[in-house]
Amino acid sequence: MTGGVSGPVVRVAWVEGADRSLPLPAYQTAGAAGADLRANLPEGARTLGITLPPGGQAAVPTGLRMAIPEGFEGQVRARSSLARRGLILPNAPGTIDADYRGEVLVLVLNAGNDTITIRHGERLAQMVVAPVVRAGFEVAETLDDTARGAGGFGSTGRGL
Repeated sequence: MTGGVSGPVVRVAWVEGADRSLPLPAYQTAGAAGADLRANLPEGARTLGITLPPGGQAAVPTGLRMAIPEGFEGQVRARSSLARRGLILPNAPGTIDADYRGEVLVLVLNAGNDTITIRHGERLAQMVVAPVVRAGFEVAETLDDTARGAGGFGSTGRGL
């Protein structure tokens, strides 16, 4: 890791059958916001990888379970180099809740025109650990007025 720890510590555990020789999530530069998550494929898929035709989807294993501290979440986001090739995360940012203890999977979609192969050990996504604020909800008879009002999709970009 480049630089010191300045936030919470996320505890990780390998899932059974994971390739423990792969690096743990890591920040690649001192200014990186996200720690890279790697594809940790089952033993039988490590040589060939996971091939996605255009429009193909997969839940790619990381081989890791995590204990994210209470009051935080893990936000799983696309790496720009893969998105440039057409590999996107359809639920990005995906959330890893503090009370989730199952294997972290990265949901991917090939939105490009070419077949993409995900290789074992490839840096697949990045995870940003962020604080969570839990809001309260209450019913109101009226809401305060704003300049935007009920303007929906695209309403702020019309040059009004």
